[in-house]
Amino acid sequence: MDHFEHERLDVYKTAIQFVGIADQLIDALPRGRRHLADQLGRASTSVSLNIAEGAGEFAPAEKARFYRIARRSATECAAILDVCATLRIADPTPLAACRDLLLRIVAMLTKMVLNAPH
Repeated sequence: MDHFEHERLDVYKTAIQFVGIADQLIDALPRGRRHLADQLGRASTSVSLNIAEGAGEFAPAEKARFYRIARRSATECAAILDVCATLRIADPTPLAACRDLLLRIVAMLTKMVLNAPH
């Protein structure tokens, strides 16, 4: 079976896993917190989309730029999780699972950016 380049990347697979868990968390957020749900949905999707765009890019500088954008979106997701935890509006178990995935994603993206040819 043929694959796109991004589908072979562990960071992409982890980002897709994060989207699935984040979506469950989003569905469980109270109605009055839709702004957080919308922001988490956009930011979590941005991580995997930018990884895919970076993987499909040939120019090293552009590839690194997409990975940096994905990393920023991942850290934005982490901040949204912190807000949810502080406001006690989300179950701590999926919050912890999401945080663990984000730590892995950010670490992998950091290596990818730092190891990219300049």
